[in-house]
Amino acid sequence: MKIHFDPNLDFQHEAISAITGIFEGQEICKTNFTVAPLKYDPQMKLPNEPQKDLGIGNRLLLLEEDIHNNVRSIQLRNGLAPSESLKSFDFSVEMETGTGKTYVYLRTIFELNKLYGFTKFIIVVPSVAIKEGVYKSLQITEEHFKALYDNVAFDYFVYDSQKLGQVRNFATSDTIQIMVINIDAFRKSFSDPEKEDKANIIHRPHDRMTGSRPIEFIQATDPIVIVDEPQSVDRTQKSKEAIASLNPLCTLRYSATHVDKHHMVYKLDSVDAYERKLVKQIEVAGIEVQDSHNKAYIKLLKVDNTKGKINAQIELDIQQKDGSVKRTNKTVHQGDDLLEISNGRSVYDGYIINDIYCEKGNEYIDFTSKPEILRLEQIVGNVNPDEYKLLQIRKTIEEHLEKELRLTSKGIKVLSLFFIDRVANYRSYDEHGNPEKGKFAKMFEEEYIKTISKPKFRALLNGNDPEVACQGVHNGYFAIDKKKDSSGNEILKDSSGEGKTQADENAYQLIMRDKEKLLSFDSKLKFIFSHSALKEGWDNPNVFQICTLNETQSAMKKRQEIGRGLRIAVNQNGERVHGFEVNTLTIMANESYEKFAEALQKEIEEEEGIKFGVVEKHLFANIIIPAETNTVTHLGFEASEQIWQHLKSKGYIDVKGKVQNKLISDLKTGSLDIPEKFKDNADKIGTALKKVAGNLNIKNAADKKKISLKRAVLDSQEFKELWDRIKYKTTFRVDFDSDKLIQICAEEIKKSLSVGKARFKFRKAKTEIDRGGVHANLISETSHTYESKDFVLPDIITYLQNETNLTRKTLVQILLQSERLSEFSNNPQKFIEQVSAIIKNQMRLFIVDGIKYEKIGDEHYYAQELFEEKELCGYLNKNMLQSKKSVYDHVVYDSDVEAEFAKSLELNQDVKVYAKLPDWFKIDTPLGSYIPDWAVLVDKDGQMKLYFVVETKGSILNNALRPTEQGKIDCGREHFKALGTNVGFTVASNYESFENELSK
Repeated sequence: MKIHFDPNLDFQHEAISAITGIFEGQEICKTNFTVAPLKYDPQMKLPNEPQKDLGIGNRLLLLEEDIHNNVRSIQLRNGLAPSESLKSFDFSVEMETGTGKTYVYLRTIFELNKLYGFTKFIIVVPSVAIKEGVYKSLQITEEHFKALYDNVAFDYFVYDSQKLGQVRNFATSDTIQIMVINIDAFRKSFSDPEKEDKANIIHRPHDRMTGSRPIEFIQATDPIVIVDEPQSVDRTQKSKEAIASLNPLCTLRYSATHVDKHHMVYKLDSVDAYERKLVKQIEVAGIEVQDSHNKAYIKLLKVDNTKGKINAQIELDIQQKDGSVKRTNKTVHQGDDLLEISNGRSVYDGYIINDIYCEKGNEYIDFTSKPEILRLEQIVGNVNPDEYKLLQIRKTIEEHLEKELRLTSKGIKVLSLFFIDRVANYRSYDEHGNPEKGKFAKMFEEEYIKTISKPKFRALLNGNDPEVACQGVHNGYFAIDKKKDSSGNEILKDSSGEGKTQADENAYQLIMRDKEKLLSFDSKLKFIFSHSALKEGWDNPNVFQICTLNETQSAMKKRQEIGRGLRIAVNQNGERVHGFEVNTLTIMANESYEKFAEALQKEIEEEEGIKFGVVEKHLFANIIIPAETNTVTHLGFEASEQIWQHLKSKGYIDVKGKVQNKLISDLKTGSLDIPEKFKDNADKIGTALKKVAGNLNIKNAADKKKISLKRAVLDSQEFKELWDRIKYKTTFRVDFDSDKLIQICAEEIKKSLSVGKARFKFRKAKTEIDRGGVHANLISETSHTYESKDFVLPDIITYLQNETNLTRKTLVQILLQSERLSEFSNNPQKFIEQVSAIIKNQMRLFIVDGIKYEKIGDEHYYAQELFEEKELCGYLNKNMLQSKKSVYDHVVYDSDVEAEFAKSLELNQDVKVYAKLPDWFKIDTPLGSYIPDWAVLVDKDGQMKLYFVVETKGSILNNALRPTEQGKIDCGREHFKALGTNVGFTVASNYESFENELSK
């Protein structure tokens, strides 16, 4: 099949015209050559003056001033920051991976020739992978471009130092000439004759070039140089000098991730591409391990020796106060004991930090009594990595087959890509050189046969047996060794990963050669295993799943990873099929989807320079304004900066342009303040700002209000009388029957214990990208049991004794009578956590029955002055209402029940004063601290004053409240009874039920 190219895509035309517009006003120039064996001296050439000996290929007649004006006009049109001066003829085009960057710059070549007669073009690439990709693109677009440009004659070739005749032809031909060259092929040049033999051949004098250096022929043509992936090509000074040595008329840089943004003239970044649906939507599937804390888990996140303080950040399991275990990041130093840091988890006994080594590329930590050397991103105590990878393969196959069911009828072949870092994991060789399946190949075949055998996927078998269907559906693209196996076949091997060796080149040629073949239903191959070295320079529009199976933590960046499958899919006619309902790329990540989205946003910010949530000064420059003529007029850079300054003065943005809460608030309410002179463009300005503000998760700052103390109420005699009755502190003691405690604990464990095995949690989320950031929204999750028991059973009795303070004899009796002890070995840590929680909870509830409170004394109390020290805030119309009878001018409530109760307290004339009790007013109970809701002073019929502490609940029925909640209320009642101050305590669901209590 052939891939068809749509010549009418608006964004590609925008990118092409951004470059061709630079030379607007240039007349078409014809080129004449006189090739002579004279050595080219670039110092003898004046700007825009032809070389009379060797001639020139491209001639530029425009003045620098004209080009600068053209560039600023293009930047204005495309909403980019203006170039204040034109220091060089270096121009940048930014296009997101998958949007046809290579097609754009190839077509730009033909447009430049058509408009201005330019003929000499050099495409400089950073690696073998991209070189092969560009050459493949030239092959598959040749017919397309000839049809578009009246069958124009052109030649293209990949520079080969053994074929210097191609360079001579490049210089002497009067047709379009396109040379593709790797930066390494001309980076080494020496002016010292004694070192000349170490220079690249392109810099050495050669007999076949009439004694001249090949590069001199190139220099004489004043080529237009196109740099593909400049962040990798000219990242060093030597590379920059090498580019300059080509004597370019101008240099055009194309990338999704520029580092040096020379005169940016067009920008289609990841946000633009997503919003315009020019790339696939990204779906992240993360696999996490849950309830697996039975071994000492440690992951080294980073080491640091800045400021002379050496430390490391690790992830480990920390014992929480409630007995559960939480995986947490901690900073550790030499000598730190992980047993202490983990709050006494016995699995960490002996893990004392011995050394933290910070040498770049060799970072690690080790321990005094343990053999582990833990390097960056490595883990000890994790689940069996092969089980994890098996599940990754299984879920990738499932996702693949689900998409096949949907897309095959649309003529779209689904491909999946697995990245591995060791070829031996896919294909290995025995001692006789015979090929054998590696563990990933075995895993894949086992899971594929099992999955496609399910009834829902049976239609995909086409009548074949599952084992037959598996044959030929997967294969690997790897570097090839010079050796042969026992049958004379090529042996696969790990390659360098740099894309610079012959072995790398073999792998790239193979995968590029089959690019179109892979898209056809005629090829059975659907699952591609590739070495991680192929992380860039190759992609395929029909890759819908990407799974990374690296044994070590992948160094591949998220953007490199997703870049292999971002292109819009094609059908069997080679036509693009648009829309997110088809184009969804599933990334099988080896981390949670939240972490993936966070890392992706960070990479986009770092590599693209996108400032999420930041208003830039030129944001409004390209807003089109009405004009009297048919010409298009823009708001302009000066006006845009005026609007920016206005936004800053109004507090909408800070000095760096960061969006503030006030801007979000006014955008939501439609009350955005725009300068009067720009009112006609208010809608367009607001639209631009909404894109930048994005999906920021903020509260409405305009509604936020500080709550003020009402001194008159606080100092009133009524409030003093109320406070003097409830302010005292108490202590409690408990008597209980241990045999009865054993019985109720055993019964509760027998009834309520639920200890499953450790689980893999598979969660899938769709990502959305806007100017506010990268957002991931969970869409599905499933669990898979983890069967491994490669752990030592801990001493459960000692553990429970430390947690509950019960005797060993009592604990043994509880466990035996529960009849659930046999489940301990399934998941020891989870069993201990739940048993401990059940026992402690039952103890708390049990001892409430025997609790006795006593007033500590008149000198122990909560001072009334504490109300003055605590600052409160709330949100209008959200969780606060105005008050006349409380000690504050507003009451902050926690529920609708509390809100309605507070309104009734304000309206009822019998209520003289009340207080929503603050969080520092605490009553100690065996179940934890307890804070009642309200203190109320009621003057009934002017005859008596009632002092009440009220707990407001949605229901006042005991059986409707949680046991712990009810226990705390019971303790509160006993506390106020012990004060002896005639304070009533009641539970009310509303003011009516409170009044019923008053009438008793």
